[in-house]
Amino acid sequence: MDLGLKGKCALITGSSRGLGYAAARAVALEGCHVAINGRNLAHLNESAGNLGEEAGVNVYPIPGDIAGISQPQAIVQEAVQALGGLDLLVTNAGGPPAGEFENFAEETWQQAIELSFMSHVRLIKAALPYLRNSSIPSVLTITSYSVKQPIPNLVLSNSIRAATVGLTKTLALELGSDGIRFNSILPGWTKTERVLELMRHRAEANSSTIEEELRKQAAISPLGRMATPEEFGNAAAFLLSPAASYITGVMLTVDGGMYKGTL
Repeated sequence: MDLGLKGKCALITGSSRGLGYAAARAVALEGCHVAINGRNLAHLNESAGNLGEEAGVNVYPIPGDIAGISQPQAIVQEAVQALGGLDLLVTNAGGPPAGEFENFAEETWQQAIELSFMSHVRLIKAALPYLRNSSIPSVLTITSYSVKQPIPNLVLSNSIRAATVGLTKTLALELGSDGIRFNSILPGWTKTERVLELMRHRAEANSSTIEEELRKQAAISPLGRMATPEEFGNAAAFLLSPAASYITGVMLTVDGGMYKGTL
């Protein structure tokens, strides 16, 4: 199926690894030119080189910390300059630290809000003027299935990512008349570096091993395994593409059935 992304331009933040990289890879393999972003310049340049070689498209590494107040605006402007425009925006950020409610000071809450909510707000606001010039404008926010079904020991993520879902739905309603689509993916457990970090935290708390915690988590899924990054990327590419032109305001769980609710 041709998703209609060949020659289009995308900015994907938090994409030097993990889910962001999976989304960048998926749209690049469809022929989309991509600006990827991350804080570690060495990792970012390596990922850009690998992706450009594999997909045969232009891939531009744009370093920056999207949790900074002024960085989202600068990142968007640099991406537009490199790409020559902007059709697609994926707002993705690393998750806040694991832990229970009473373990976090107010400062940590504020830092998590900047990273996991305000980064989406600032990136979208900066990108809107350019998206309005596109014939297929689409925004995808990356959150977590925890906004529907809280995950133990992730109170920061459970709470703050829910605000991003509210933002995404609201913007789908407010800006639908401009032809801009807004959707969110709520991923479940996927084999990424972030998940390995969480499993390491669990292993320390449970006096076990990372491998044992990975097996326990995979066994909980109705499919008996975690997702691959490619499976997440495929869903992201579809929602971003003109093939999904009448889909907006959707919060899509890509979680292997982990969410137990019916709505």
